[in-house]
Amino acid sequence: MKKTQKKAAIHNLGCKVNAYEMEKIAEKLISCGFTIVPFEEEADYYIINTCTVTNIADRKSRQMLHRARKMNPEAVVIAAGCYVDTHGDGTLVDESIDIAVPNSEKENIPDIIRSWEKSHHIDETEDPESPEESDNYRSGRSDPHRSGEGIYTRRFLKVQDGCNMFCSYCIIPYARGRIRSRTIDDVTAEVRDLTEKGYREFVVTGIHLSSYGKDRPGDKEELLDLIKAVDSLEDVKRIRLGSLEPRIITESFVKELKKIGSLCPQFHLSLQSGSDPVLKRMNRHYTGEEYLESVQILREHFDDPAITTDVIVGFPGESPEEFEETCEFLKRVKFYETHIFPYSRRKGTPADRMDGQITREEKHRRLKILKELDRIHRREYEERWIGKEAEILFEENNEGYTREYIRVKKTGDPVSPGTICRGILLDPPRSGEPVGLKEI
Repeated sequence: MKKTQKKAAIHNLGCKVNAYEMEKIAEKLISCGFTIVPFEEEADYYIINTCTVTNIADRKSRQMLHRARKMNPEAVVIAAGCYVDTHGDGTLVDESIDIAVPNSEKENIPDIIRSWEKSHHIDETEDPESPEESDNYRSGRSDPHRSGEGIYTRRFLKVQDGCNMFCSYCIIPYARGRIRSRTIDDVTAEVRDLTEKGYREFVVTGIHLSSYGKDRPGDKEELLDLIKAVDSLEDVKRIRLGSLEPRIITESFVKELKKIGSLCPQFHLSLQSGSDPVLKRMNRHYTGEEYLESVQILREHFDDPAITTDVIVGFPGESPEEFEETCEFLKRVKFYETHIFPYSRRKGTPADRMDGQITREEKHRRLKILKELDRIHRREYEERWIGKEAEILFEENNEGYTREYIRVKKTGDPVSPGTICRGILLDPPRSGEPVGLKEI
């Protein structure tokens, strides 16, 4: 039976870990002879890397599965990831799904497709003529940090999976399982390979990054050791950290971070609420004052670092007074960015069974208030940088990011993606647009 070159389209939903896994799926498919095409095009296989962190994420996952089925009714539609893990056999949950792949089997998707082809007597995919990605990558690629010209900029680096925290609202420990960490040698080997492709910035991420190494206490590999090992590699220009638990931010930890030249002073500390009673009901393991201590340590050791966070509004039983405590807390900290989500009930979690569920209308009223606070605080932070010198890594369309992750756009002559330069930050032309740049 003649082998044919098949087209695969991939769409990612959810977190940075999902994005990393999506990139690995694309690379494996290419090495097996597939061509990756934009999701909007007709393909033989549609792979949706799903998310289930909220009801909205579930709905988006279903919408993308249905969209794939409509684009090519003859295609094979594959649902992968957390939606599958929390809903059992996905083919029984949604008729649009042909193949359901749990998180533990994502890396085997090419083999799963081969088995499907054999069992359904479909022409097998041809072997690639060469290992070069460029022949099989099309515009609309899976890697969100690869330019259309083939230049790579930054890359997610998944170093850990799973979570043991069991926050009362969260379904992810059930979808991802207990913590599991990669070895430092394994991670650095991957980074060496990626720097050879041209990547210069790495976003170190995991489902619960602060737990890195805690599943192997005998190995004595901790997150700080990993960051130092990546920093020591040639051609690594920038390291960013994914979401951290505030309790990992200690005086000794931050003093060591400060010594790492490639580390970007952008720190995402998960908050969820500024009210201690709500934090307790959420099963978060810190108080507001302890969180503030972590913020103060970072600001003492880094020059105006960008501190970002997540907040859930409308958690069960959140009284008007408790919501106001969160508002005042955010005003006190003045985060650079606050990612705000209305509480979403997840069947099987303790919070789903709690009394005092807040109405949808009230959750969205509170959401609107916090979004306005976020807009004000974001603008205040960026204004402090106007007129200051910063380093920018350019990606596409003459846009790039400072080490603090301020989005910058340069007018005039085009800048090649992957270029790192310094410049003076200027007022954006209009509210909400990237900060301007004057090269120096």
